[in-house]
Amino acid sequence: MSAPLRRAAERTPPGRDRHIDLLRAVAIALVVLGHWLAVVVTYRDRIGGDTVLAFVPWARPLTWLFQVMPVFFLVGGFAGAASLDSCRRRGGDAIGWFLSRTDRLIRPTTAFLLTLGGAALLALLLGADPATVGMAVWLACLPLWFLIAYVTVVLLTPVLLALHRRAGLAVPVVFAVAVAFGDAARLLGGPGVFGAANYLLAWAAVYQLGIAWREGALPARPRVAVPMIVGGLAALVLLTVPGPYAVSMVTDPGARLQNTSPPTLALLALAVAQTGVALLLHERGGRLLRRTRPWTAVVAANSVIMTVFLWHMTAVVIAVLALYVTGLLPQPPPGSAAWLLLRLPWLAFLTATLAVLVAVFARFERRGLERRGFERRGFERRVAERREGSSSAPGTGRAGASTSVATLAGAGLVVAGLLGVALTGSQGLPSPMLPARFAVCFAVYFAGAALLWAARASCRRVAS
Repeated sequence: MSAPLRRAAERTPPGRDRHIDLLRAVAIALVVLGHWLAVVVTYRDRIGGDTVLAFVPWARPLTWLFQVMPVFFLVGGFAGAASLDSCRRRGGDAIGWFLSRTDRLIRPTTAFLLTLGGAALLALLLGADPATVGMAVWLACLPLWFLIAYVTVVLLTPVLLALHRRAGLAVPVVFAVAVAFGDAARLLGGPGVFGAANYLLAWAAVYQLGIAWREGALPARPRVAVPMIVGGLAALVLLTVPGPYAVSMVTDPGARLQNTSPPTLALLALAVAQTGVALLLHERGGRLLRRTRPWTAVVAANSVIMTVFLWHMTAVVIAVLALYVTGLLPQPPPGSAAWLLLRLPWLAFLTATLAVLVAVFARFERRGLERRGFERRGFERRVAERREGSSSAPGTGRAGASTSVATLAGAGLVVAGLLGVALTGSQGLPSPMLPARFAVCFAVYFAGAALLWAARASCRRVAS
């Protein structure tokens, strides 16, 4: 491990719950591996895509192990509540906290979209098939679906934390009931729009479980964890095997009701079981991470976690161009014995490609982390100066009205732009109009990112 990472590990505050960082790293690693194993990308005259579940139905139960995105929202709720409280104790407010919290999300995402947009434009100018470019963009943009929901719940953290302190565990229960109503409307033949709210409600419910954990409503004890594991798994089996939900926890082409688009009650049952496992392993994880080497490895993983997540499907696109278009790797029928054996060199190439992408682009994420650490230490210094009675101590950087408006507008534009990119990418580029739609969506996102940058700069000026 490098010296800066060791120093970062050594500077860890004694009160930090290191198990949360371990869960985040493990969750993203499993998500990446699951995507790489589940996606079936082919190349004949153009790039085509499908899921392994269309060819290997017996793999559907395995998605219960690899669908760990709920764990990321769980630890997001825990860490979000902790950092918001810390910010308020230092004299900051919710707007300043949101700007700081999302800096490490927006920086690497902006670099990702700038690079992706430039590469797509260059490919089109060089005469590449628009439909092929569209499929490549769609594959690369798959991680954006998660980011849309995550930025939204981070923005809502002050509200969700206040709701928990007023109503406790009743909040995620109400969210789950609302998700069930959305599912029922779709199962009874209603328009798909009835379930659209589940994209927010379901992930907010899991995020709320993380807040409840941090606030002590879900203590990390076996008497809490074991019933959650047993109850969550029992509900999951009942909802999927005899029930109306698909067994697969990722997209299944033959399923009547997908469990992730939008999230369903079955996915929430899996989230409850995963929360129980996280609670059950809390003490063991804490003991492990008191050792220097394991904790430094976790710090290293978390320092590039957004970069890994954003770029892991771009590695798939590069692999198709390098291995399939050139004919270096055969393309046997998906699900065959030969295809399964060829997953080994496929995974090896993807790992090496992602390592190169992380080496190139991780600087944007780490810069955001360094700035957050610098600002936090600055706050601590100013608090100490005020305690000593220094009249020259500057303010705490509470956001003004204009900064708050810019922040909310920026967040809205960022989410709208990401949503537009994700939706447009899923359609490919079969017509001359769709490149223009991509350009509009990118412009909306960059306008939002610029507003957030300006708001962040304003907060720093006030705090200095």
